[in-house]
Amino acid sequence: MTKQAKTLNERELQRLLDYVAKTKQAKRNRTILLLTHLAGMRIGEVAALRVCDVLASDNTVRDEINLSAAQTKGKRSRSVLLNERMRGELASYMQTVKVTNPKQALFATQRSEGFSANSLTQVVNGIYKQAGLDGASSHSGRRGFLTNLAEKGVSVRVMMALAGHANMATTQRYIDLRPGVLRNAVELV
Repeated sequence: MTKQAKTLNERELQRLLDYVAKTKQAKRNRTILLLTHLAGMRIGEVAALRVCDVLASDNTVRDEINLSAAQTKGKRSRSVLLNERMRGELASYMQTVKVTNPKQALFATQRSEGFSANSLTQVVNGIYKQAGLDGASSHSGRRGFLTNLAEKGVSVRVMMALAGHANMATTQRYIDLRPGVLRNAVELV
């Protein structure tokens, strides 16, 4: 069995964001990372995003991102709900983007092209490594998203829907049983 990506606690996530703030593409990188941590998106889904997926016709950030089957891992369309914090992050990022076509990639490379899933994975893995977060990878945000929901008592069925999983067992494998979760569970009795 392969080792799973490290889930970040709040302190580690803040350390990551502090590091990203000092990088060349700070706003872009912050938004990419937070889409995995706050919306539970797969890195390939983030790479596939277009401006029109995020912005409504009145240029406001949508409440949810509707991904087509071509944009998802399972080749099934799904919706990604965005919380208020994530919508604010996207709105802030969009102020830095020159939109010439609503179908353009949301996240541009240095050549102004969109990322492939593989190239964005490499970028994100590099950021985690440079931030000194050993064991973290492009999957850390998604695992952390589901673990945080589990810690707050959200049902596995709801988490399964938010993650876009077809199988509950898949969702359960994402949840990291941190000591605090077990302690909180015992205190409920």
